Amino acid sequence: MKNCADEIPRCSVARTVELVGGKWKGVILYFLLDKTLRFTELRRAIPGITQRMLTLQLRELEADGLVERTVYPVVPPRVEYALTPFGRTLTPVVRAMADWGRRHKRQAERALDDRTALSA
Repeated sequence: MKNCADEIPRCSVARTVELVGGKWKGVILYFLLDKTLRFTELRRAIPGITQRMLTLQLRELEADGLVERTVYPVVPPRVEYALTPFGRTLTPVVRAMADWGRRHKRQAERALDDRTALSA
């Protein structure tokens, strides 16, 4: 017998957050909005992300159809990442998040500092 919750479709916000949420995915998508980047270019652009985490996040974004990975048959291998057409549909969302973050930078930083202080 089905549970009632099984019949309720996922909330559209929850579905979106499930695809692009977390500490790094939005940032990765932001850097890929206007250009194709190699792995090392992405790593340099995102201070604090480890190689392992970048690899994991890129794999998830690729599996979800938001990012495409192109491997060029050269030595050493060259790998580039770009948004797919589906990933490009997130452009207004990512840009809105970036704009909001710029407009509310001080308040957001205070909130994050307060959260860090509470957990210490």
